[in-house]
Amino acid sequence: MKIRREVLTWLGVEAKAHRFGGIEFRVLGHMIGHLHGESLADLPFPVWMSKKPVTDGKTQPHHVQPETGWASYSIRSKKDVPGALDLFRLNYERNVAREKDEAWA
Repeated sequence: MKIRREVLTWLGVEAKAHRFGGIEFRVLGHMIGHLHGESLADLPFPVWMSKKPVTDGKTQPHHVQPETGWASYSIRSKKDVPGALDLFRLNYERNVAREKDEAWA
């Protein structure tokens, strides 16, 4: 799958089986999201941050836990792959930046 191949090229990203099925991606010990097959991506955001992609129509509240900061992104066709990659990249950059900030503290 294109998403898996792309995300695994990012520095420090590791993949492993997700506990509810699918594959999860981690960087610096933090999950940046996971895929359920080729049709759904779930991404963890802080609650305050998760509202914007939902409001913008880029994601939906998480399909099981909508009250959390988790967001779900449906992948229905190849057209949806860039949007999924954008969301994984957002989480990747957020976690890498946080780690850099903590190293300087």
